[in-house]
Amino acid sequence: MATEVTPNARRGPRFLRAAVGLQTLTIFLQAVSAGLLLTSSYGEALHSVGARVMYGASMLYLLVAVVAWKPGGGSPRPVGYATGFLVLASVQVVVGIAHVPSVHLPLGVLMFGLSVLALARR
Repeated sequence: MATEVTPNARRGPRFLRAAVGLQTLTIFLQAVSAGLLLTSSYGEALHSVGARVMYGASMLYLLVAVVAWKPGGGSPRPVGYATGFLVLASVQVVVGIAHVPSVHLPLGVLMFGLSVLALARR
């Protein structure tokens, strides 16, 4: 039997890769802005704006994963990964606002590593 490939099934992995790439880039830029936070007067504002952008990128990753899975018939695994990233991003925001660097910094490194790993697997 031949399997029909829908247009969404072909575009899904491309959009997932782009969403993971955007998330990885925003997490990397957060590390850069964290360095600026320690050395410049505008670092705090840049890190704060970057946190919102990174959180939005994590939400976008989840949305793209759900859309690629449901109508496209793809694997539900990226939905689990994206949900995990959104949970980690939420914890990251909470401990960042609470000024707990002993958790915030290692969690940021973990998130970047996991995001690079997810990007490499796409």
